[in-house]
Amino acid sequence: MGEQSPNKEKTARSGNNHPSARIIFLLLGFLTACCRKFLRKADMSVTLVLENYIGGKFVPCSRHVDSYDPSTGELYCTVPDSGVAEVEAAVKAAKEAFPGWSAASPAERARVLNKLADLIEARLEDFAQAESKDQGKTISFARNVDIPRAAYNFRFFASSVQHHTTDCSQMDHMGCINYTVRNPVGVAGLISPWNLPLYLLTWKIAPAVATGNTVVAKPSEMTSVTAWMMCKLLEEAGFPPGVVNIVFGTGPRAGDALVSHPDVPLISFTGSTATARVITERSAPYCKKLSLELGGKNPAVVFADADLEQCISTTVRSSFSNQGEICLCTSRIFVERSIYAQFLAKFVEAARQWKTGTPSDPSNDNGALVSKEHLKKVRGYVALARAEGAQVHCGEGVDALALPPRNASGYFMLPTVITGVADSSAVMQEEIFGPVTCVTPFDTEDEAISRANDVRYGLSAVVWSRDVGRVHRVARQLQAGLVWTNCWLIRDLNLPFGGMKSSGIGREGGKDSYHFFTEVKTITVKH
Repeated sequence: MGEQSPNKEKTARSGNNHPSARIIFLLLGFLTACCRKFLRKADMSVTLVLENYIGGKFVPCSRHVDSYDPSTGELYCTVPDSGVAEVEAAVKAAKEAFPGWSAASPAERARVLNKLADLIEARLEDFAQAESKDQGKTISFARNVDIPRAAYNFRFFASSVQHHTTDCSQMDHMGCINYTVRNPVGVAGLISPWNLPLYLLTWKIAPAVATGNTVVAKPSEMTSVTAWMMCKLLEEAGFPPGVVNIVFGTGPRAGDALVSHPDVPLISFTGSTATARVITERSAPYCKKLSLELGGKNPAVVFADADLEQCISTTVRSSFSNQGEICLCTSRIFVERSIYAQFLAKFVEAARQWKTGTPSDPSNDNGALVSKEHLKKVRGYVALARAEGAQVHCGEGVDALALPPRNASGYFMLPTVITGVADSSAVMQEEIFGPVTCVTPFDTEDEAISRANDVRYGLSAVVWSRDVGRVHRVARQLQAGLVWTNCWLIRDLNLPFGGMKSSGIGREGGKDSYHFFTEVKTITVKH
């Protein structure tokens, strides 16, 4: 009707000049124009329809889930809701590609990884814009942290895989020499989270393919766009079909099919401790190799001799960067009592200066939290703290957040500082994963260590002191896989990354990733 009505209107006017006929056809024309305008707007509301990437080709999926722009609350794209059939196709493609890719030399594989890094860097701004819109973080954070690190992950493992050595021993009395070799495992199942989407996805893909494995990866269904964008570059970079396969979807469908697939001998997962328990159970019948990088409830211990100015500026950053949606963020701050009041006053003042707002504004430090549900969860912990008698000094429920009309329905939350929370409270025990931190005083070094360790997590910690002996002493006693002293988030990718207790199993990094993504074999040769 929309295409034919103008001709019909012209015919009616030339053949029938009755006033009612003219009014009817004018109304039809007006309604047609309105419908076209509405449809154009509807089309704009869903700008992307993602497809799986299997065997070197984009493959449509019959089911989809919706993904929203956290800064506006508006529908942004639809993501494949993959299941057993899609995972089966991806695993089949990866198995077929494995013999050829594993036979390539480390130098050949490194060339392809470096080319992909070049292609990502050449499109850095496009990736940064997409990462911000998909996850809610500021464009500045994506531009300066997420995307450069994603490219660097490929460069790092392209280099490191060429420099590992194996073991050798000689047994003269037996007339034997022993040596080890390392071979890729096969098809690697990789599951990455929504907080640093491309950054953490490439942190898994890079070592897996560098060591000769092929992969089936499942990014978070909430933040899949930059993974889909990267797929467009794989062929140009030189990856043979099937080496990298991306299957989008939810954990209960796509994730479960991947971790329980008998032809996927290895799973690398970053995410929640609760999901890791399910993965462990589902993969157990197949004795899969597991690397689980999980949650944290990370403490900072601030002694009276700390450089307070440096400590406060860094601890504000460690508490609230990326909306607090980093597994290494500081969520418990223990301050020696003699400087507690001074620290708290300065820290609250600095937290109020940490700007939250539209992700595109370069003056903002934080954007929006990833989803409406997650925002509700984080706010729930603040409400619980209040109900238990704690004091909220700034942020949620205390300070007002001014947003442009377009962002009024976005998932924003101000940096929030809480005191008076008991160590036994869920607010001090459970991972909140938002811009919320608790500050509490301590009296002795032993007390600070004991309270810092009194959670089920053990991912990271920070110690602030000018006393070199104390720094080493306390760092050794803290139950955490990473301990920073007088700094935060400085990383040498050669060294192990991972947690203790419920913060995970295994380590990632230069040598550790090499060991995880390969199987070692000892060969004995008698002279």
